[in-house]
Amino acid sequence: MACDLWLVPLVDVLCHSPDNPFSEEIAAYDQALTEAGLPPVPVFSYMPGLSGDVAPVAGFDYDALHFLRRAYLLKICGLEVTPVDELGGDYEQLLEMFETTAQQSHLVWHYDHAGAYVPVDFPHPLATDELLEGGGPLGSAHGLLRDLELVAPAIGIDPANPPAAPQAPSRPTTLEERVEGLPPDDSPFARERHVWLGLHAAATRSLGQGSMIVFS
Repeated sequence: MACDLWLVPLVDVLCHSPDNPFSEEIAAYDQALTEAGLPPVPVFSYMPGLSGDVAPVAGFDYDALHFLRRAYLLKICGLEVTPVDELGGDYEQLLEMFETTAQQSHLVWHYDHAGAYVPVDFPHPLATDELLEGGGPLGSAHGLLRDLELVAPAIGIDPANPPAAPQAPSRPTTLEERVEGLPPDDSPFARERHVWLGLHAAATRSLGQGSMIVFS
C-alpha cells in the first residue's frame, strides 16, 4: 500500500482564494495552533517562481514508513537499531511501551494516510478532538526535520550530507499500489532510507518554500 507526499504552497493566490480546497483544514490547523499559543499557518505573498500549484514531492510504501518509525523509536529509546525483513509485533510493543515518547515525535505520531506538517516550529505534535476526528495530529516541519536528523546515523545516512532524494512520483499513486522504481540501495536499511530521503526532501522544501506537507 502506497503513500504520496504533496507540497501545498502557502501563498496568498491559493490560501486566499474562495476555491482553496484546503480552507477547512487550514482553519482547523489555525485553531489548534492558536489554542497552543502559536502563530497561525503562515501565508506568503506571491513572488515570481512561486505559484499555488500543489505538487507531489515523494512516495513510499506504508510499511516502509513504519520501518523508519520503528528505527526512530529504537534509537531515541537507547536500544539497538537492527534491520528487519518485515514488521512484527515488536513495533506495536515499542508503541505501547514508549507511548509518551511516540506521541512526542513528529515522525511517529502522525496518521499514515492524512494530516499535515506546517512550517511552524513547535516541540510536539498538536492534537485536538477536531484534528483527531479529521486528519490526525498536526506536525511541524521543523520537528519532523529534527526527528529525521536524530535517526539518520542509525540507518547509515549523514544528515549533513544526505544522498540525493528519489524522484517525485510522476502521477498520484493509488492506495493499493506499491511504489515502483526505487533507487538501488544495498543497505540493510534500504527501505528506511528511501522513506527518510522522501520525508527529508519534503521537510526541507516545506521550510525553504513556505509549503505545507500533506499525506495522501
